[in-house]
Amino acid sequence: MKRALISVSDKTGIVDFARGLVAQGVEIISTGGTKKTLDEAGIPTLSIDEVTGFPEMMDGRVKTLHPKIHGGLLGRRDLPMHMEAMKEHGIAPIDFVCVNLYPFKETILKPDVTEVQAIENIDIGGPSMLRSAAKNFASVTVVVDPKDYETVLQELKNVGETTLDTRKRFAAKVFRHTAAYDALIAEYLTDLVDEKTPETLTFTYNLKQTLRYGENSHQEAAFYQEALPKAFSIASAYQLHGKELSYNNIKDADAALRIIREFTEPAVVALKHMNPCGIGTGKTIFEAYTSAYEADPVSIFGGIIVLNRPVDLATAEKMHQLFLEIVIAPGFSEEAFVLLSSKKNLRLLTLDFSAQKEENKPETVSVIGGLLIQDQDVIEEVPSEWKVVTQRQPSEEELAALAFAWKAVKHVKSNAIVVANQQQTLGVGAGQMNRVGSVKLAIEQAGERVSEAVLASDAYFPMSDSVEYAATHGIQAIVQPGGSIKDQESIDMADKYGLAMVFTDIRHFRH
Repeated sequence: MKRALISVSDKTGIVDFARGLVAQGVEIISTGGTKKTLDEAGIPTLSIDEVTGFPEMMDGRVKTLHPKIHGGLLGRRDLPMHMEAMKEHGIAPIDFVCVNLYPFKETILKPDVTEVQAIENIDIGGPSMLRSAAKNFASVTVVVDPKDYETVLQELKNVGETTLDTRKRFAAKVFRHTAAYDALIAEYLTDLVDEKTPETLTFTYNLKQTLRYGENSHQEAAFYQEALPKAFSIASAYQLHGKELSYNNIKDADAALRIIREFTEPAVVALKHMNPCGIGTGKTIFEAYTSAYEADPVSIFGGIIVLNRPVDLATAEKMHQLFLEIVIAPGFSEEAFVLLSSKKNLRLLTLDFSAQKEENKPETVSVIGGLLIQDQDVIEEVPSEWKVVTQRQPSEEELAALAFAWKAVKHVKSNAIVVANQQQTLGVGAGQMNRVGSVKLAIEQAGERVSEAVLASDAYFPMSDSVEYAATHGIQAIVQPGGSIKDQESIDMADKYGLAMVFTDIRHFRH
């Protein structure tokens, strides 16, 4: 008679699965709560201690870690020496293992979880049984996912056993599962001891969706979400309407969310190709959208819009006039949703904006053969602590505009220049190979509005040409990190033209 060992935390479908195994002549071994569930359903089971001859102990910590369990899982049926050893020691083969693990993830996600509770939910016996069974996939069927129960039962009904291909696929799934489980435990304990640069780095993500393609149609792509999800992320957004998100949509949406979390007042970000084309604030979300739109009414076409207040009908009516890819907001009024959803391809998403200040994990970037990791650029800055380095002091209005421009420029690809007033970007110069080139682009885009504008640079000016160009084209004040060996030349140039310039001592490269 074939034997199955069943021990699950998630009991979804387990009664029907066990009943199906029994119908195929399989004897069930079970433990603890799982055995109780099966017994109550009238399914005959053997207890672990009946098999091992050894009682469960230490609150269940020691029950399946026994040679009569692992010998039954690991013994190779094709090796006479293994079979003789099993016979000599009274070890019966175990042909099926159905195990899922203590809810470690669910436990540590609880806001008031204690260290003791977390540690007690680290499963030892479960992963050990899964790994033993998966290693011996030539003979043992191991199931960790309730979605696979039906596959096992169908193959038993059709051919009397599971296929080798199925056992291999399930074994691979087991090792992915246990690796992810261990990765979460490693991350929890690493954070517990505040280890910043562990000798090995483990991550675990869950598949959220397969994508039609990547950046281009010939590239395959998929979207994975952190195993411990962040509420304020595009991965946690809820899509109300529209086409499936693409690879580029997801990257752009993420970039826009990074910008919008800079603001607490009503704010709107319009973004194209990983750079903001318009950022606006106002007393209302309608005013903020109007400012963002008027910042660059050309580039916003086909863009992504993120609003940090619910979308009302007036704002929706204005957005409805444009072709947009995505609108993300905390919510939509009923009238706004009806209007915007009349465009069948427009993606409408909601997100928990109350979580935008949640703790941020380091960000990663893949390179050929490796991975870069760094803290996110979320440093808190206080404009009143900036250093004025010119003879002229900025006015209160200019200082407010500089603070706004500084929030924006940190999210523009380097070399980055932003021209802005107090409530909107007016010109954006992004990704140029020399800084004065970005200055020229931003000022050209601002046009006549530059005469009442300020300029922000994500890094220092290596020479004074950028300052001179800005001054001779109407810029009134500049904010930059400082730190160049030629800072004094830039300061002198600003003084020559009567500009105010402040140093922040913080650089904001965005590569």
